[in-house]
Amino acid sequence: MNILFKYRIIQMNFTVFLRRNSNIKRYKGDIKVEYIREINIREAVIHILDNNSEEPILNEFALDLNEENYNFLLKHIQRCLKDEGLKYARFNKEKSIVKDLSQEYLNGENNILDVSKELARQMFILMRAKGNIPSCDILTVSFSTEYGMFLSIFKMDYIKNYLHNIQYVDNKIGIDIVPQFTGLPASSSRIQKCAFIKVLCQSNEYDLMVIDKKLKNKSAEDYGSNWFSQSYLGCTLIDNERDETRDFIKLTEKWTQNALSENADKQEQVRRKVKETLRQEEVIDIEKFADETFPKNPEIKESFKEYAAEYGIKEKVNIDKDYVDKKLKRVRLKIDRDIDLYISEDAYKDNNRFEIQRNGDGSINMILKYISNYIEK
Repeated sequence: MNILFKYRIIQMNFTVFLRRNSNIKRYKGDIKVEYIREINIREAVIHILDNNSEEPILNEFALDLNEENYNFLLKHIQRCLKDEGLKYARFNKEKSIVKDLSQEYLNGENNILDVSKELARQMFILMRAKGNIPSCDILTVSFSTEYGMFLSIFKMDYIKNYLHNIQYVDNKIGIDIVPQFTGLPASSSRIQKCAFIKVLCQSNEYDLMVIDKKLKNKSAEDYGSNWFSQSYLGCTLIDNERDETRDFIKLTEKWTQNALSENADKQEQVRRKVKETLRQEEVIDIEKFADETFPKNPEIKESFKEYAAEYGIKEKVNIDKDYVDKKLKRVRLKIDRDIDLYISEDAYKDNNRFEIQRNGDGSINMILKYISNYIEK
């Protein structure tokens, strides 16, 4: 199968993806990422949204921020703020109860108990109306940062836990294992839906940050991503520099895997060029990148550019250097499906430790050199 024919298949598959997701609104803009590093939790409240109840079970007290609770909340906040699925967004112009309530709290016009109760009621109304959104706890947390105050909302989907159950039968002890579905996500778990809302002002490049992931085993019309961001929050997603950088990396890797699947030599050249460009450039010009990466193959160059356009990549991609540092710090190579190699960026670029030998037939040799110590795990 030639490369151009493979590309057409990729293009057709992606066109189907675009049609399926055409209802997702998204603005593109050159927005710099604000990496939050200073977090000071102020208040938190948790409520129960049980689909088997007629009303939400609302808390009358804020959480006790003892050391254990504080660390639990802090780890979830930190993990969500670092999540690659975190998107910037702006509230829509239409009336939004979540927008109004959050601003009442952030502007000191209301307290967290009353605000969190109404936020819980609004989510419960949506859950009952749609009928297919799983029960959960809703956690509302306020915290201060170097960028000001935020009010955050977490949909805490339940996880399955197993408990022992002791019964006495004929004066004998019987112990069984019983599943329970009321466990909250551990601090090491990833939250599927949450929002971090800031004080609204005209100078804002964004109003809130959102994680709105869709379950893989559900259709877009079922328990998907749209109800949370569109129906509940009432916001529209915005692309920032991190999104542009991430999408460029995904684009080039996906294209390379499919279009060059039978030529490891060319795959390695493209991937090395991607890493060099990400390190050297502040803005990547797709036309220039294609010219430099495929100088002797105009057909392949055009197919790459067309695929980039289908993928939604802008002609000039703004690069988030913090994201690049994190992404390229370690290189993971999956070799012929049965070899995994983790290597640091420095070692990958050091010919005295790691070398690529080209065999001239599309295959390559990867050589680890001058090994003085290793551990078997």
